[in-house]
Amino acid sequence: MSSATAPPPPHSKSEAHQHAGRRLSRKAILLIVTASVVVLAIVLVTSGAWPYSQAPVLQDFQEASDSQLQVRAFHRTYFPFPGCVVEGLVFNHDPAVSTPLITIEKVTIRGTYLGLLTKHISRITAEGMHITIPAFGSSKPFHTTPSNITIDEIVANGAVVEFSFHTPDKPLLRFDVHEASLRDVGWKGPLAYRLKVHNPEPPGEISTEGKFGVWNKSNPGETPISGDYVFEHADLGVYHGIAGMLSSQGKFGGTLKHIDISGKTDTPDFEVKSGRHPMHLTTDFTAYVDGTHGDTFLQRVDVDFWKTHIVAQGSIAKLHHGEGKTAVIDLRSSNARIEDLLRMFVKANRPPMSGSITLQARAEIPPSKEPFLNKVKLRGTFGIAGGTFSKSSTQEGVNKLSAGARGEKDPPDPETVLTDLTGRVDLHDGISTFTDLSFGVPGADARMQGTYNLLNKKIDLRGQLQVDSKISNTTSGTKSFFLKMMEPFFKKKKKGEIVPVRISGTFSHPSFGLSLNDKKTQTVPDPHPSPSKTKPEKPKP
Repeated sequence: MSSATAPPPPHSKSEAHQHAGRRLSRKAILLIVTASVVVLAIVLVTSGAWPYSQAPVLQDFQEASDSQLQVRAFHRTYFPFPGCVVEGLVFNHDPAVSTPLITIEKVTIRGTYLGLLTKHISRITAEGMHITIPAFGSSKPFHTTPSNITIDEIVANGAVVEFSFHTPDKPLLRFDVHEASLRDVGWKGPLAYRLKVHNPEPPGEISTEGKFGVWNKSNPGETPISGDYVFEHADLGVYHGIAGMLSSQGKFGGTLKHIDISGKTDTPDFEVKSGRHPMHLTTDFTAYVDGTHGDTFLQRVDVDFWKTHIVAQGSIAKLHHGEGKTAVIDLRSSNARIEDLLRMFVKANRPPMSGSITLQARAEIPPSKEPFLNKVKLRGTFGIAGGTFSKSSTQEGVNKLSAGARGEKDPPDPETVLTDLTGRVDLHDGISTFTDLSFGVPGADARMQGTYNLLNKKIDLRGQLQVDSKISNTTSGTKSFFLKMMEPFFKKKKKGEIVPVRISGTFSHPSFGLSLNDKKTQTVPDPHPSPSKTKPEKPKP
């Protein structure tokens, strides 16, 4: 026995009337709103109060930029969206400055008819925009007038932003803006930005997004800003003396005069050009930037390369007595290797010396275009423990010196290490001047001072050598015979005899010898405590 499903009962007449009534109500509301908007548009146009007319539009631009305007062409648009198109727009902020603040080839303003009631503009598109920022303090300040109009989005792809300097013949600093989008632009809250920019120095690509504002009219430096960034393909070869392709990412926030930044950098092929030994260099850093002057202050930078770790802090800022930015960096480390540091600067496959090192120094790099080693200045202290030489002839000389100082004819088979090689160094114009330089080998201790030229590799160090045994044991042959005759005339201390010595020649071919006629070597002051034995002081920012 089969059964069929009964059809649903028909809607009652009352329900059908209700559905029809709702449809009619929606249509009626839509028609009323549309008619109202059209009537409003007609009233605004015929009354001369159309917001997209030339006079009100240019007035808004003028008040927002505190500039006098010039326009080549202007025309309105009504359908499908209300708005206007402005061509050849020029902003002149300061009559005393010949270059316009902003030039835009074409501006398209697109609104909505509902936006006529709410004072909203859906989009402004700027094509061919060029902004020239005068040198800080060289132009009159801005006095902008807040607007009650909110712009949903401003698009300015392909824009160019240039910064001028106080020096007239210095080229402008140019930023090419590939993509630029600003949303929620107004005076009621911060705007959201998204940018892709080509950075000029070092050349590379920056992508950033975040929030900016509201603009602080009375104190622009207090205007808030925040966001994240990615910096890619930054070519360090633009700086004289170094090379490598750097990438970085991080976040920032604060006000324009104090923007806190934290992030990381990664340079897999960093090298100092004088050494030509690429290395993988990474950093973790915290810093802050004065966006009103473009100065950067490094609070802490942790640098790692090979098996060396260095902590740095300092600034990259304009000094009172010069143009451009000068880098002043304090460096310290208790976990570094001398071979890693030397490998950066020497071309030999093997660094000339190895051993652990502690250091504390201040480096200053001015903005000149001189080669890196010519312009860098450095002053500090260092201590090397367990140092050995990679060059066999140099190491053999150290071994023989130690054996002679102990009264032995032949050096021992194992390598003799330098103990507590400490000193102070002052690097200027490519020449390192050493003071309080001291080192020890089994059986002898030395104190020296002098110079090492980083440009031509010449050494000139003089000082005193104190040996446990007779000084004649430090050499052989005729020289040993004369030294035995002169032993009674040398100054004696409890630990042993003291002789004047000198190291000359070049770094690759050093020459060790006595300097009996050099009275200056007899008055080398006692060295200061080794930085390897004392806790390094925290560098001052």
